[in-house]
Amino acid sequence: MKRRVLPAMIVVSAVAAAGMAVHEGYRSRAYDDGVGVQTIGFGTTQREDGSPVQKGDTISPERAVLRLAQDADRIGRQIAACIGDTPLHQHEFDAYVSLAYNIGPAAFCRSTIVKRLRQTTPDYAGACEAIKMWNQAGGRVLPGLVKRREAEYRMCMGDAP
Repeated sequence: MKRRVLPAMIVVSAVAAAGMAVHEGYRSRAYDDGVGVQTIGFGTTQREDGSPVQKGDTISPERAVLRLAQDADRIGRQIAACIGDTPLHQHEFDAYVSLAYNIGPAAFCRSTIVKRLRQTTPDYAGACEAIKMWNQAGGRVLPGLVKRREAEYRMCMGDAP
């Protein structure tokens, strides 16, 4: 499969955004994500002004979809910057954005995934495989994260529907 460089303005595909929405689920009221972070909508942790989501915050489904798109776009740009000029297929980029949406772009940029992609000869399969390492929250392996990481891995490898 020939590699191609994605354009400078990276865009997450609709398929990836829909998958992220399914994995995150929608909640109109702020909730604790299980590790002490207040979250709302489809996994958003920040209000529109950039401040953290607070207990009691609410969001409509329409605003939540908009926030998901805005957050995915911002995260896409951040991970594109840390990956550098390593060429990616759309499905690889989408999988990495989905992961970074969940773990945060800073954690993604420090990850084994990025180290494998930035080698002189990128290890694309190894980078995709490293997605599966991110299956814990609060020091515990969570079945929901195992399932999500498997879906992201399949997407990264080009196998996801």
